[in-house]
Amino acid sequence: MVPNLITALTGPINELEQRMLDAMPAIERWFRLEWMEHTPPLYSSVDIRNAGFKLAPVDTNLFPGGWNNLTPEMVPLAVQSAMAAIEKICPEARNLLIIPENQTRNPQYLANLVQLQHIFSMAGLNVRIGSIDPEVKETIKLKVGNKELVIEPALRHGRRVGLKYFDPCTILLNNDLSTGAPGILEEVYEQFVLPPLHAGWSVRRKSRHFQSYEEVAKRFGKLMGIDPWLINPMFSSRKGVDFTDGSEHALDELREDVDVMLTKVRRKYKEYGIKETPFVVVKADNGTYGMGVMSVHDAKELRQLSVKTKNQMSLVKDGQQVHDMIIQEGVQTVERMDKEAAEPVVYMIDRYVVGGYYRAHSDKGAEDNLNVPGAHFIPLSFEHGISPGDSVGASAPNRFYMYGVVARLAMLAASYELEATDPDAEIYD
Repeated sequence: MVPNLITALTGPINELEQRMLDAMPAIERWFRLEWMEHTPPLYSSVDIRNAGFKLAPVDTNLFPGGWNNLTPEMVPLAVQSAMAAIEKICPEARNLLIIPENQTRNPQYLANLVQLQHIFSMAGLNVRIGSIDPEVKETIKLKVGNKELVIEPALRHGRRVGLKYFDPCTILLNNDLSTGAPGILEEVYEQFVLPPLHAGWSVRRKSRHFQSYEEVAKRFGKLMGIDPWLINPMFSSRKGVDFTDGSEHALDELREDVDVMLTKVRRKYKEYGIKETPFVVVKADNGTYGMGVMSVHDAKELRQLSVKTKNQMSLVKDGQQVHDMIIQEGVQTVERMDKEAAEPVVYMIDRYVVGGYYRAHSDKGAEDNLNVPGAHFIPLSFEHGISPGDSVGASAPNRFYMYGVVARLAMLAASYELEATDPDAEIYD
């Protein structure tokens, strides 16, 4: 379920990691039973922070970019998982349409589209890219590395979306719909639209996701006989926050929330004998791309915010105003790549881990948000097999397994979340 990959960790296996490795058969059975009742997102990526004393997801992306950062040796795993997903969704599928982000010429994002197209093409589908950007009125051909990327304007034909002379069975969204679902994608009942429209950030909230994750963590903690806090960042949420209001009392409620959360974290640190200084992360409840995020060690810091910081916290992608915030327990990272602070990002298709990479930043520390400009990505590699002369059983344990478990717990939480927010869900008494 989780490939054996090389990680930056070289220290001794801690107790939590050893427990997960020892309980692998029970864990995999637990996941199998969960997937009998719940449908995983088609694809997802999870940002994970390893503090040494706890390991937790801090963000779950249901429209993941960055596929170009996976190594070529990971592609066969991704292709196999894509085939399994498509066979469940639409076994007779022939054509797949990828809907990209609007108005982007970012070379990294375009390379991501090339990789996505390659993965699903290798899975046996005709794959084309159709933009819903109103500015795209004719076919665009772009050079990406040594490949050509063709982006065509998406068209609506009755209740179906496609391209000129191209009618897909399935539509794969690689656009997080921050500004809402455009009309061209609404009421498309004859095709599979994945992820569903209500997974977009115009509907989705991080607080709802982490509420679902808290439920999953409690159940998993019971299975493992561990405190769920070891894999779960505590959080609260606050609506109606206005960072642009210059009055003295504008952020009083948020300061109170931060103080309460810091008190809870201090209590946990004391319980486990942790000497680190607790902090919380305040971020936009519907934020993406690492925007609208700041770390706070003391609620008093919210009285001394600069105008620049307030402006940064009040807007996210596409200029969307922020009024709802999530106050999350800060989880530092002990991971280092070439002495830079780093965090693993795990990629999944269907219910399978297909690989990942490290996000690293030379100008950020263990407590900082690393998903900011200046970050770079270090692909993970597969662990090599036993070398000649090694004794039987000499291969190292799968250090990546623990990350794969936590990432799949977050993916399971996303499936709970999407079921709870499905506007077309069937309700049984």
